[in-house]
Amino acid sequence: MGDTGGRTSRRTPTPDQEPTPMPRLALYALTVCALAVVAAVVSFVQGHWFGILWVLIAGLSSNMAWYYLRRAKIERNAAAKG
Repeated sequence: MGDTGGRTSRRTPTPDQEPTPMPRLALYALTVCALAVVAAVVSFVQGHWFGILWVLIAGLSSNMAWYYLRRAKIERNAAAKG
């Protein structure tokens, strides 16, 4: 009769299932980074110093993308070893 709020189950990929080539969160972070760089360039071209905030957002999102890519690589290597 529906979910009772008990234990949640996580889906684990089967060994014959290929992992996604790039983690979704890393892709989102790279998209945010690219948009922030474009926004910073536009802001600086228009003469606004507000673009420095866009540069900081681009730096943060690029670090997030790097983290998620690195974490996926480590998980992939751990899964390959068994």
